[in-house]
Order: sequence, then structure tokens, then C-alpha cells
Amino acid sequence: MSEATAHSIEHHEPETSTGIPNKKVLMWAFLGSDCMFFGTLISTHLIYRKISATVGSNYLDIRDLFDIELTSFSTFVLLASSLFMALAVSAIHKGNLTSTRWMLFGTIIFGGIFLACQVYEFTHFVHAPGNELTLSSYRGDPHVFGSTFYLLTGTHGTHVAIGVLWLVGWLIYSFTGRMSVSDAIDVECCGLYWHFVDIVWIIIFPVVYLMEYAF
Repeated sequence: MSEATAHSIEHHEPETSTGIPNKKVLMWAFLGSDCMFFGTLISTHLIYRKISATVGSNYLDIRDLFDIELTSFSTFVLLASSLFMALAVSAIHKGNLTSTRWMLFGTIIFGGIFLACQVYEFTHFVHAPGNELTLSSYRGDPHVFGSTFYLLTGTHGTHVAIGVLWLVGWLIYSFTGRMSVSDAIDVECCGLYWHFVDIVWIIIFPVVYLMEYAF
């Protein structure tokens, strides 16, 4: 029996009424619910971003605080991680375990860089001298912008962190000697989650950051 045939037999998925593996259907269902969740957070931010723009003598100009170069870099890194994830899924489908490991490792590193940039950004915002942005205030005065900003971007960061931990689990599992083509559907579901997180950030970046420079 050829290696390709063996892979085909090992990778055979049970028949379903939809023709799509149940694990993938469940992942799509979860991502659909997450779309509504993020849609609510994004809508809330858009509605309240200009509420009480002037607080006392302080006018909210978030451009004084944003580091658009850093955020653009972290955006590029996160989007580039999707390429590694796609290559990892392709490699496991082909039974190339070594390539799968390297691609998972690359995705983890790029995801980690994105998280590090976000932690640095949040720390800078909270401790910016005379220009601090917290959950409930801007420059020391009550303001709602920080609440919607941190909730939206922080929730996304949490999703990225969960994805990184999931990928680390797969990378460790790949060294146990039990990982094979039969795990491809599970890695693919992980890939769907990761691509979803990237797509959400494609929406968040212009809505939260670039819009402040346009309007």
C-alpha cells in the first residue's frame, strides 16, 4: 500500500448528513456566535466613541495617545501569522509532521509578538504622563472611551492568547509520537479559529484606530 493511500485511509472522516465533518460544523457555529459578540462590542464602541468628547477642560483627542506605527506593525505581524497557520494545516494534511511543527511554531511566535505589542500599548496608555487613558477616565476625568476601547481590544487580545495556548498544545502534542494525518481536522479547526481572530482584527484596526485619523 502506498503512503498516499495509507494517508487517505487514515484521514477518512465519518459520513455526515451535511457532508462536512461535525467538528468543523461546530467550530463554524461557535465562530458565528462570536461574530455577533464582536459585532456588539464594535457597534458599542462606534456609538460611544464621541460621547462626552469634551470633559471639563480636556478635549478627547486620542491621536495624542495612539502609536499608529506600533499598531500597524502588530497588525502586519498578526496577519502574517495566518500564512503560517494555513501552511501548518496544509502540512498536516500531507502528513509532513516536521513542516507542521515549524509552521505552528511560527504562528505562535507571531501571535506572541502581537500580544506583547498590545500589552506594551495598554501599559503606555494607562501610565502616559498627563494623558493617561483608563477604563473609566481620560486625563483623570470621567470618560467612556476607555471602557469601550479596552473591552473591545482586550477581548480580542484574550482570543489571541487562547489561540496561542491552543497552538502550543498542538506543538507539544506533535512531539509525543501520536500526531498523524488523522488529527488534520482538529488542526484545521484550530486554523479556522485563528483566521477568524485575524479577520476580526482587520475590522477592529480601521474602526478603532484609523477612524480617529479620518473623522
